Amino acid sequence: MTYRVCFVCTGNICRSPMAESVFRARVEEAGLDELVEVDSAGTGDWHEGDGADPRAVAVLEDNGYDSNHIARQFRPSWFSRLDLVIALDSGHLKVLRRLAPTPEDAAKVRLLRSYDPAADDDLDVPDPYYGGMEGFEACLEMVEAASPGLLAAVREHVEGQAA
Repeated sequence: MTYRVCFVCTGNICRSPMAESVFRARVEEAGLDELVEVDSAGTGDWHEGDGADPRAVAVLEDNGYDSNHIARQFRPSWFSRLDLVIALDSGHLKVLRRLAPTPEDAAKVRLLRSYDPAADDDLDVPDPYYGGMEGFEACLEMVEAASPGLLAAVREHVEGQAA
């Protein structure tokens, strides 16, 4: 059975596509790509149908990640097919938990940086949209730092399903 993870930010053109690309690479490196599906979306529809922000694309490509992406809006109906919904900041976490049709669905929503043992009390990945390249680079660093912990949690669940 496929385990499905969806990363969610505001417009699905900066943070969540970066997280999707990085995590997909980690899943493939771990040999779990047949068992884990990785996706992303935004809480709003402002950029639906657009590609990722050119700065996000540049940072991803400069670091060896795939940057192929089309933005879309998260739909509450998706909860039924998703196993884990990863919010990029606390605002997204609140929106997603409000959208969840059931308490079980709300429990599927987690903050990305909660998987980074070195993260401080602020678990938000700041929105780089209104800044320069350094914000996108910092975003990538935060995503990469949280990915091993997230991968470990997903691997534990996937291996538990297979047992």
